[in-house]
Amino acid sequence: MTSAPTPYPRQPLELAGADLRHDAHAYPRAQADALFAALHDEIPWQRHRLKLFGREVDAPRLSCWIGDTDASYVYSRVRFDPVPWTPTVAQLRDDLAARVGVRFNSVLANLYRDGRDSVGWHSDDEPELGATPLIASLSFGATRTFRLRSRATREAAMSLDLTHGSVLVMAGDTQRLYQHALPKRASVTAPRINLTFRRIQAPAR
Repeated sequence: MTSAPTPYPRQPLELAGADLRHDAHAYPRAQADALFAALHDEIPWQRHRLKLFGREVDAPRLSCWIGDTDASYVYSRVRFDPVPWTPTVAQLRDDLAARVGVRFNSVLANLYRDGRDSVGWHSDDEPELGATPLIASLSFGATRTFRLRSRATREAAMSLDLTHGSVLVMAGDTQRLYQHALPKRASVTAPRINLTFRRIQAPAR
């Protein structure tokens, strides 16, 4: 008989107006290794095309939008319709429901192949996520630096290393007040998988 998962937060992070909770050791090393391998093999990774400054460009990472059949999502003016839950992603969804108390209906999976892959400054504030979205970000693989900055002033607010098997929960006014990014890191040669679980509150139009 396995013990119940430890609920979040393990480590609240101090950032004015935000609600951030971090667990650097949510999944032990051996379990995190197995999850990385399963996710890498199960997820149908794609190179998404994004619309930026009036033109389409390849996203600097591989991605996949996964979720319930009605959990479509619009990002960078591109509509993403979900592929079905894979066994491992569904397992993690159910685990998070026990820990966080929320049943997520969708997840954006990103594969950063090495330090050349990245994501620029943005907030996860699309209308279908609601006014105060709760997002659970799971990291497996190479450690990468997650940065936050003020939306009002563009001043740096926090830098956090997201390690293998860690979970970061963002809630409350975090998306309204802050942007986040994952910058390039030439020294990183190993891949990283990041799953950002979300709850779509209304169908994307």
